[in-house]
Amino acid sequence: MLHPIESSATAARRPAAQPDVDDNPWHTSAACRSDEAGLFFAPSKEPTAARLAREEQAKRVCARCPVLLECREHALAQPEPYGVWGGLTAAERRVVLARRRRREAEIRVPARIAG
Repeated sequence: MLHPIESSATAARRPAAQPDVDDNPWHTSAACRSDEAGLFFAPSKEPTAARLAREEQAKRVCARCPVLLECREHALAQPEPYGVWGGLTAAERRVVLARRRRREAEIRVPARIAG
């Protein structure tokens, strides 16, 4: 589930005349804002079958979300260790991050050989 990045007091101190990305952060458009946080985060000692069903339900919410990619990239950049973010579970995000690291390493090695 998503949490506000800044307090309303902080936002009120920002000059109104200057456009700012934080005036409309990506998470304000997230489909999950109206859903129960428990759908996206596992309760303690959740049985495997219940976890898989809950994750699939959360992923269905993510599938209709207009900011799915922004949410996913946020979770990968943090990295978020728990929950369903951007349609991916924590385990799926670890796989994506490992693939990105391998790809980046493959790109750097040929560059060193050529240089």
